[in-house]
Amino acid sequence: MRTRDADTTIVEVVAATRLDLGTFAHGQYRVDYEYRPDPHELRQQRVAKAREHMEQAGLDALLCWKDENVRYLTSLRAQIIAGKSALLNGCLLVRDAPPILLCSGGEAERARNVMPWIEELRIVPIMEARELVRGTVEHTLAPLLAEHGIETLGIDELAFCQLEALQELAPAVRLADGDAVMQSARLIKFPEEIALMEEACAIAEAVQYAAEEAIRPGARETDVVAEAMRELYRLGGELSHVTTPFVASGEHMAPPNRISSDKIIREGDVVFVDIGAQWSGYFGDLGRTVICGKPSRRQQEVYTAVYEGLRAATRAMKAGNTNDDVAAAVRECAAQRGLAENFISLFIGHGVGIGANEPPYIGEDLPGAETVILQEGMTFAVEPLIWVPGVRGGAGVRLEDTVLVTADGGRALSRARFDERLLLDDAKEDL
Repeated sequence: MRTRDADTTIVEVVAATRLDLGTFAHGQYRVDYEYRPDPHELRQQRVAKAREHMEQAGLDALLCWKDENVRYLTSLRAQIIAGKSALLNGCLLVRDAPPILLCSGGEAERARNVMPWIEELRIVPIMEARELVRGTVEHTLAPLLAEHGIETLGIDELAFCQLEALQELAPAVRLADGDAVMQSARLIKFPEEIALMEEACAIAEAVQYAAEEAIRPGARETDVVAEAMRELYRLGGELSHVTTPFVASGEHMAPPNRISSDKIIREGDVVFVDIGAQWSGYFGDLGRTVICGKPSRRQQEVYTAVYEGLRAATRAMKAGNTNDDVAAAVRECAAQRGLAENFISLFIGHGVGIGANEPPYIGEDLPGAETVILQEGMTFAVEPLIWVPGVRGGAGVRLEDTVLVTADGGRALSRARFDERLLLDDAKEDL
């Protein structure tokens, strides 16, 4: 397989493969008539990139348990048990050997059969029962660290009992932050990753339309979710962007109720859908607000402010600008409509890729928020949400796109339509 040097530019890579790689969704199938992203080649590139960042951080190895990091390094698509993320499967990446998969016994035989690139596999329990965790550290992890001469180990996430066991049974190993290293490695996407995200967005758009077709007076929020999830799985989607699909209608969007319920959708309700899709490990994050019936003037005012904010944010996502510049563009649009104080108390955007929600963030106001210079190849989910209380049918609106940072401004990877009925006339010319 071809390998790519970490310093190779995106332009050089695209020219070496196909000119339009990652500019649209190329297709899900493995075909002989055109080059499409090779997931096995891409995994090699990801591992090389992670190893480079690991060495730059002065680490001898990375021990990863987060689902997205394990997927990034090994391509393991595992069964996910609710509430057990970062406790089920792991990966040890060392300098001098291929990634070592640490997996549940339920995955082991399948992995041995269908993942020939995994040269070493160790079975581990769910990493939360104290004695089982201690036994795993004593008989599996500590010997592996000793075998590879690991002195400094970066870890992304673990249960406290695993930390205690490592400190007791591998006392010579210095533990460090490995999650920041993985975040850094995943920050700038390869063109093949962009192509897979385009594919995920194509699925997410179909999911969105299926949801919108289910919206009518008398349907429940859960009915809308049911139709959307059917479309997700019909098209080969792996997961929705959020484990709890977000469909909220009417007054449930003011303030936002971020789950779907048995609430009946009524004439004049705004309805927000945020389900998205994961495909081949990557997420397409997409959200739209639509109206059931005819909107009120106040609903249009809120929708227009959010729409203009999203468009302004996308234009501001130019390499060299900062995440603060993007947030300011959104807030300025809201201020022009008199809604600057009506944002949800959450960030305006977040990184997205093989992680459904990852740093850096746009518009985060909590202590410790960082200013980040945007670079080509970064990808964000931009999702301004403004709500006004006391409006019949709800006046809470979020619009969300997955956006790629380019030299000339952001390029939305998601293409779902906007609801023109909710736009004020002075904003429609921008459609």
